[in-house]
Amino acid sequence: MTFHPRPQAGQPRPWAFPAPERGALPNGLTVLRCHRPGQQVVAVEVNLAAPLDAEPEGLDGVATIMARALSEGTDKHSAEEFAAELERCGATLDAHADHPGLRVSLEVPASRLHKALGLVAEALRAPAFADGEVDRLVRNRLDEIPHEQANPQRRAAKELSRQLFPSALRMSRPRQGTEETVARIDSAAVRAFYEAHVRPATATAVVVGDLTGIDLDAVLGDTLGAWTGDSAEPLPVPPVTADDTGRVVIVDRPGAVQTQLLIGRIGPDRHDRVWAAQVLGTYCLGGTLTSRLDKVLREEKGYTYGVRAFGQVLRSTADGKGASMLAISGSVDTPNTGPALDDLWKVLRTLAEGGLTDAERDVAVQNLVGVAPLKFETAAAVAGTLADQVEQELPDDYQARLYAQLAQTGTVEATSAVLAAFPLDRLVTVLVGDAAQIEDPVRALGIGEVTVVTN
Repeated sequence: MTFHPRPQAGQPRPWAFPAPERGALPNGLTVLRCHRPGQQVVAVEVNLAAPLDAEPEGLDGVATIMARALSEGTDKHSAEEFAAELERCGATLDAHADHPGLRVSLEVPASRLHKALGLVAEALRAPAFADGEVDRLVRNRLDEIPHEQANPQRRAAKELSRQLFPSALRMSRPRQGTEETVARIDSAAVRAFYEAHVRPATATAVVVGDLTGIDLDAVLGDTLGAWTGDSAEPLPVPPVTADDTGRVVIVDRPGAVQTQLLIGRIGPDRHDRVWAAQVLGTYCLGGTLTSRLDKVLREEKGYTYGVRAFGQVLRSTADGKGASMLAISGSVDTPNTGPALDDLWKVLRTLAEGGLTDAERDVAVQNLVGVAPLKFETAAAVAGTLADQVEQELPDDYQARLYAQLAQTGTVEATSAVLAAFPLDRLVTVLVGDAAQIEDPVRALGIGEVTVVTN
């Protein structure tokens, strides 16, 4: 038997987040391209300046219906024909609406990029918005809403937004609309929203993958370059305001065997200099199975399968009007809801008294920075992050600089940031569970005024 020699490990190569090349098409469309050798599946992200704040009053959800309708037929293809053409390309196409705007995502083999981008351009240039298709999408959305209401995680998120933000702010209401608002949407409303906000001059396309042998300028010119539209002034962005007075809201679910908990408030966005330290400190608190929250609530007490702390960008703008959601999320068995919350608050108090350790900081840096080359192995991961940066008005080298900042952030800085993110007296706690069993134990903790809602 012949044994081949064991492969020897090579020297680690320096890594940095890929730097894109920025340009623009004659129609005003901004383009970021990033050549990634070996990535034969090309990822394309198109950002459209159609934020939820721009939805007409009483038509919450029209941006979501418009996003879903983009691939449901054009002036050249019916919905079935459009889907068949995508399938022939081996492509996947998705679109969704969120607070900053609408995102169209394409993945396709590099050899079929021209054809697939032509279909994307067709959907953006001349969507059909046929009455029957829009009505079907509205019915589908109405069918989804009761299921979301029955999902404890979705119900907790909905209630936290309603509690934190003033009712006049779009962020206080479900992103995809309510039964009342979605039921009002028709093809005329969808087309009006499209015509008011979708145009190349306010859009950005991100293209990432192996572009060897592809004349991308010619491909873009033939496809997205043929999309025309008027210029437009940037939409005004209302400041994000919130009431994070410490309190507890119980959404009553009689008979629930578990309590879904979501504890949150708003904090600084990615333009703030504290962001890197906040990411690091929050990861130490609840970013992984070895974090402080899991060590106590999962490993020591067995209350839960896992509790996570995280920061999620709501809106990030260069003018300082942005904000992020800072939250702790998890589920515990109903009888231990009170004890679990008590121990969670003890973890936060202990953190305030003693701070993070250097060992915790080092593990967090290794986990966040060390795995970055794997996290961004695919073209889709790189394209999504670059599109996020565009959407959040960040410079093209932001992600690369963020990893450098994380590596340089000290334990004291991370401790200060996480304590500022989760102050004990400024947390809104939402519990979705059986109020008859959990209300009294929660009141006894004294962590804030307790209110029970039944809707």
